[in-house]
Amino acid sequence: MTISVLPDREAIYASYGLTCPPRIGTLRDPTRKTYGGALAAIAARLGTPYMPWQRYAADVAMEVDSDTGALVYRDITLLVPRQSGKTTLILSVKVHRALAMGAQAKRYAPAQGTRQRILYSAQTGKDAREKFVDDHLEILNASPYKSRFRPRLTSGSEALRWDTGAYDGITANTEKAGHGKTLDLGIEDEFWAAEDARMEQAFSPAMITRWSPQHWRVSTEGYEKSVYLAEKVDRGREIVERGGESSVCYLEWSNLDGPVDDPNTWLSCMPALGHTVTVQTIAGELEKMGREEFERAYLNRRKGSRPKPDANIPSKEEWNAIANPTSTVSDPVAIALDITPSRDHGAIAIAGMSPDGKLHWEIIDHRPGTGWMVPRAQELRDRWTPVAVALDVAGPAGSLLVPLEEAGFTRPTAEPEHGQLAIPSAREAAAACGAFADAVRQKKAVHRAQVPFDTAFAGARTRPLGDSWAWARRAASADISPLVAATLAGWAFETRKHLAAPKGNAWDHVH
Repeated sequence: MTISVLPDREAIYASYGLTCPPRIGTLRDPTRKTYGGALAAIAARLGTPYMPWQRYAADVAMEVDSDTGALVYRDITLLVPRQSGKTTLILSVKVHRALAMGAQAKRYAPAQGTRQRILYSAQTGKDAREKFVDDHLEILNASPYKSRFRPRLTSGSEALRWDTGAYDGITANTEKAGHGKTLDLGIEDEFWAAEDARMEQAFSPAMITRWSPQHWRVSTEGYEKSVYLAEKVDRGREIVERGGESSVCYLEWSNLDGPVDDPNTWLSCMPALGHTVTVQTIAGELEKMGREEFERAYLNRRKGSRPKPDANIPSKEEWNAIANPTSTVSDPVAIALDITPSRDHGAIAIAGMSPDGKLHWEIIDHRPGTGWMVPRAQELRDRWTPVAVALDVAGPAGSLLVPLEEAGFTRPTAEPEHGQLAIPSAREAAAACGAFADAVRQKKAVHRAQVPFDTAFAGARTRPLGDSWAWARRAASADISPLVAATLAGWAFETRKHLAAPKGNAWDHVH
């Protein structure tokens, strides 16, 4: 049986020195070349060297397809808190496009010509002009690139003409903006202000015939009216959760549930903190701003709205209706392990039958870190003999597979045997999630009303998986490792309980 384990996300983040990685985002593919290094060199010449998060974002967004020479990602959405340095990233993307991509177009699509066309937009035409003139142009004029462009500042037709023939202009967020001409790079800055997809509808058709175009959206979170942003955020999260090849790159730095006044919360989602921004500065921002506006600007929590209820997930009332703090479980049982995408917490759950014949879920352990998990799994195995130990190797917990094998846990054979690891396929993982929801709604299960389990359930979201669905680890607003572990334990128990006969009250041995 061949089992593939996903690339080590944390190792990739560590290679960039990312102490504040994206909460959810497209993962860098180290096997691909990238123009990220060229962008970093431009930023250094502009006098604003990249911070680790900027280098990571640039390397991911500017990955190159080895077969075609084109950029892998045509569509980039970046959600990052205020004062993180997005202007530096945007400007380096524009300069690289103006100076370098024309030569690449000549190489790979000679019929297209070398001239590149760039358009930048912001909340309004006035905002775009101010950003273009007061920030972009000012930085460029103080850089070694000053001699390589001619500015045109006539109101309504502001632009830079680069010596490569590239046109770098601005556009307004209006119905007619951006229409008519071809486009190689379109940037929507602060797109929380866009109430519809008019810029996308203008940019996309203008890019269809161009070689290696990109549409960048960069913003903080928005308001209830920020429907366009909300759609892109939801879509980006879904694409990242689904995995696989995509032309969409999505990167989100946010903290959706940490205490708003805790510096650890800030450190988890503000990638410039400790580089160009201090904790004292952010504390001052919290003091002067309203709580809700601070959450939007610095934690990337949407203001004035909450996510719509996820139709796949049973209601809070249905969940509370099956709670029984005194429930116990009898042999046979199954256990399961899961960890968070950030690897900062792990959970071990058990599933079996309660005395009244219902499926019993329980969180046995939930702690920070992951180093404790394999020894704890050994301890639980030695106390009683579970029919299976479940592990989703396609998720973050896949890194536990080899350590578990080294600890004496065996991979599943073609015909499962008692005590082996239970590793679900994507289809089985989706079935496990559906069975979990059905058991809650039909009151065929019971849980002990444990805080980690309740919190995970309350913060859960789902993602499509074929014609079914699965738990969305990164789109969740809480640590859902207890929920995932319980779901897997339930699946392992139901599919392997025939491998052992009841032996007594297993719950007595768990605690």
